[in-house]
Amino acid sequence: MAQHNQTGKEGELIAKKFLKSNGYAILKTNWRKGKAEVDIIAQHNGLIVFIEVKTRTSATFGMPYEAVHSQKEDLLIGAAEIFIEELNSNAEIRFDILSIILNNNAPKIEHILDAFSGHR
Repeated sequence: MAQHNQTGKEGELIAKKFLKSNGYAILKTNWRKGKAEVDIIAQHNGLIVFIEVKTRTSATFGMPYEAVHSQKEDLLIGAAEIFIEELNSNAEIRFDILSIILNNNAPKIEHILDAFSGHR
């Protein structure tokens, strides 16, 4: 497995543990439908939260969350629309980013709530 894939998998495990410890119920991980893909879909305080996890081993080339660009946001919004429609739900939704930098001591986690709007 390529190093960046391993880094991503490690980040997603850290993200799930972090979210659970903060009261999130994990509904789906690595949910896919066509081109649509969401790292983590969770429920928290009555909201369905679509979470993009970005992980790096250092901030040398910028913070992980900086890699979530408008094209990725559009893909996440589309995925959320499909998921909500399939769920036949009218629940409110939110888009978060979990930005993780791995290090030897403890990962640095930045949870960006309501990172972008779900409107196109």
